[in-house]
Amino acid sequence: MQRAAQRDDRAQRKMRGKRLSRVLVCAAAVPAVLITAACSSGSGDAKSKGGSGAQHSASGSTQPSGSASPTVQAAAYSKLPDPCAVLSKNTLSDLVPKGASSGKKGGSDDPSSRGSCSWSSLDNNGVKGSQFRWLNVSLLRFDSDTARGAGDTQAHTYFGQQVKDAEAVDGAKNTKLIPLSGTGTEATAVRYDLNKKEGLFKQQTVVARVENVVVTLDYNGAGLAGEKTPDADELTKAAEKAIKEAVGAVSSANDTSSSGSGTGSSASPSKQASKSPSKSASSSASPSKSATKQS
Repeated sequence: MQRAAQRDDRAQRKMRGKRLSRVLVCAAAVPAVLITAACSSGSGDAKSKGGSGAQHSASGSTQPSGSASPTVQAAAYSKLPDPCAVLSKNTLSDLVPKGASSGKKGGSDDPSSRGSCSWSSLDNNGVKGSQFRWLNVSLLRFDSDTARGAGDTQAHTYFGQQVKDAEAVDGAKNTKLIPLSGTGTEATAVRYDLNKKEGLFKQQTVVARVENVVVTLDYNGAGLAGEKTPDADELTKAAEKAIKEAVGAVSSANDTSSSGSGTGSSASPSKQASKSPSKSASSSASPSKSATKQS
């Protein structure tokens, strides 16, 4: 009985020893499992974060680096003709017979953007009186500018202002507006009567735009000292002929192959100008001012 008890006791100790060994083995294995799980979890997170970063990078690469610079259509004409040479000798002889060769060029700090020329004629008939004629041609060119817009758009605005100025001359009577066709891109004639101390003046102001250039032609006539007042229709017809020549001269100055039609379709584009178009416009004399200065 005692031996059996001893055997049982030894067997129980042996069993407890085995159980303890298994517990220790399991306890030792747990950290390894935890470490493996932690590594697996960290690897997954890294992949997830890496994938998200890649997606972010990919989506970020599709964004534009910056907005495109604004552009504006280049102006058709880059220069102007000599304002004193835009009319033929025959035309000048018809309009200012006694002053065809005495053109006076106006001052300009930029001849490629603005210019003017004037002629005067006094046909003195002694006691029968005199016939007076005065002619002025002004040219103004607008360059395209990203701040102000295309040159032809600026020219169109200035064209409208010139026509309005001619209609609003102080003291003008019998004002008549005459739209013209076949002269540049757009053209209008304004005619009126103007009483001065010297006599009754018949004034014609013709404004034409060809692409980015505006041509303003002032022409007036008067019979002085009892001479007959000139016919307004004849003066208007002569002014219309002259403005067509001036418009053709603008096209020819920019393209030697131009037919002088004034369409400006074959002209080469100009470079951006450093001077302000608005400054050019303000420095050019308006028809109303130039007309009222003449006696």
